[in-house]
Amino acid sequence: MQGLLAAFTYDPIVHISLGPLNISPHGVGIAVGFLLGARLMLPEAERNGIGEDAVYTILIRAAIGALLGARIAYVANHFADYTDDLLGIFKVWQGGISLLGGIFGAIVLALPVARKLGVDAWRLLDSAAPGIALGILIGRTGDLIVADHLGKPAAADFVLGYKCVPRYATASPCIADVVHQPHLYDLFFVTILLFLLLLLRRSTRPRYDGFEILVFGACYGVARFIEDFFRIDETHGTGLTGSQWSSVATTLLCTSWLVAVKRKPGWGHWNDTDGSPPRVAVEQPDMEER
Repeated sequence: MQGLLAAFTYDPIVHISLGPLNISPHGVGIAVGFLLGARLMLPEAERNGIGEDAVYTILIRAAIGALLGARIAYVANHFADYTDDLLGIFKVWQGGISLLGGIFGAIVLALPVARKLGVDAWRLLDSAAPGIALGILIGRTGDLIVADHLGKPAAADFVLGYKCVPRYATASPCIADVVHQPHLYDLFFVTILLFLLLLLRRSTRPRYDGFEILVFGACYGVARFIEDFFRIDETHGTGLTGSQWSSVATTLLCTSWLVAVKRKPGWGHWNDTDGSPPRVAVEQPDMEER
């Protein structure tokens, strides 16, 4: 019994060699996560009056935004690493991306396309919320396979700790005999969040447009804030990481809206004149953006 209540170890698969190619399960996890998340989004988008062609057009821009945002956020958080080699900013093959930056980047580049196509921003984001959670889940599975984001030292008998073995190659360095696995914690939490969002989707209780994406932002922001205390990363200001500062802002904004405002935001309703029925009843008239 004592042996079961201790850190575990395994031999990570950092690269898979296919002829001249070295494929990372981490990268495969990110790609598969995006695709399956998009597939989960489609039926709900159609139910919300968003056509399949519009979804695919928006997703293409979102994919570009995710790549750019993930890299920009990472570089901004670790800019000191590039002061001696500014060209290193563009060497994405050497690694260095931010999950939160990827999510924000995808949204920022997708919304102008949604506006051009007359797609309601909040129905779009609600449709995407469980898909984002699924994408994170699969991406974290890739992190687990390659043993990436290994964190701070953990107790030797911590059941979720990773026991570092010198002969095993890991995607990130081990700094102690047993370390935390923030990617594993993230995987656990986002699995729960995914089921919560799917339950909200199945519920018949009327909710305003934007409710699901606000729940995602509030809950995932809390999770990332906690998880980053176990990570090894650059800190800023009062000792918080860049992801923690982003998480604080996101959680405060989303939670405040859910608790105090309790209605759909007044902007982003770019299909209000298309004759489609509202997805849910609202208590107050909306401010339209023409």
